[in-house]
Amino acid sequence: MKAEIIAVGTEILLGQITNTNASVVARALATLGIDSLHQQVVGDNPERLTAAIDLAAHRADLVVLIGGLGPTKDDLTKQTLAAYLHVPLVVNFPAHENLRRYAKQSGHAMTPNNWVQAKLPFGAQPLTNHVGLAVGAIASRGPQHFVLLPGPPREFEPMVRDELLPALAKLAGGHAVLRSRVLRFFGIGESALVTQIADLIDGQTNPTVAPYIKDFEVTVRVTAKAASDAEADALIAPIAQELLTRLAPYCYGDGDDNSLAQTVVRGLADRQWQLTAAESLTAGALQGALGDVAGVSEWFKGGFVTYSNATKASMLGLDKATIDAHGAVSEYTAKAMAKGALRQVGADIAVSLTGVAGPGPNEGQPAGTVWIGVATAQGVTAQEYHFAGTRNSVRGRAVKAGLFAVIQALQK
Repeated sequence: MKAEIIAVGTEILLGQITNTNASVVARALATLGIDSLHQQVVGDNPERLTAAIDLAAHRADLVVLIGGLGPTKDDLTKQTLAAYLHVPLVVNFPAHENLRRYAKQSGHAMTPNNWVQAKLPFGAQPLTNHVGLAVGAIASRGPQHFVLLPGPPREFEPMVRDELLPALAKLAGGHAVLRSRVLRFFGIGESALVTQIADLIDGQTNPTVAPYIKDFEVTVRVTAKAASDAEADALIAPIAQELLTRLAPYCYGDGDDNSLAQTVVRGLADRQWQLTAAESLTAGALQGALGDVAGVSEWFKGGFVTYSNATKASMLGLDKATIDAHGAVSEYTAKAMAKGALRQVGADIAVSLTGVAGPGPNEGQPAGTVWIGVATAQGVTAQEYHFAGTRNSVRGRAVKAGLFAVIQALQK
């Protein structure tokens, strides 16, 4: 099967947003052995969109349209596709009920244009939107298939993973099921990871092995197609084990619905440990990431944001003159912050972050220099990092490195 991807949205053409969805769906299709031979980007114009669909239909078996399923006037993708296929739009009643329930819960009156999100081309197979309101669809014309997907990534990605891929697996392979396992890695770059598993990627057939980088992490998705879940899992198991064997120092967990912060909270619960933190350059971002995890209040009672040396001294019970002598960005200060936080809160483990986010140097240290300390009753350690990128990317990487350092300490 050959596919063509059409991203719909004038904002993409204007450079206001980046077309990341196309790469996501292309990687997803590749796991099924579906080649994406062409991609198009077209604005919110029905005539130009019709021309784009017609061009794709003449050279692909599968046409994937992304975006333009919302309630505004420029959301015309499903209307345009229905007109191209010469079928009406009809109400999908589960999606309609989802809209009605949302309106009741939110107290918002649903205007007529909102209800179009619950419609799809006549005869199309619905793709349930588990996190949003606009229903997706697969519309077929003989052996050819047209897919409608929402544009917002928080809606798009789950629909691709949980709805589109299983549906396409059945179209491509009869009653075959599709199963995936996602392994998550931190502390290794994509290039280095790919180098270590190049033979697995080059030799892939079924299962497929697909690495990708996102938010300073690398994930590897192993996907198998088989007659049953059990058979697919059996195909995945040896490949996943080989990946874990080769990349063990960097693997912190698996699953799409997982993160470094979630892994930290589970580790704290397993050990029945309390955590605290003292942050300088990250200004509480690590604690904020932990706060996003349900149940964290059992294991995280609070921490410190200590930007200046005076605040480090007063809040953490440290000697300012000694911090000034060693410098805020130093092994000594990272260790002292972790030990001070541990002592002040009475926690079982503490993490500290201090460094230079940028854009320029500080205290003679170049931008991107970060020290992370971890303290427990058994002692304190600190590690120096050098992160590249903008101020915000340095801070983002530092938060993830701090969480990973906690995970490593919890596993000892």
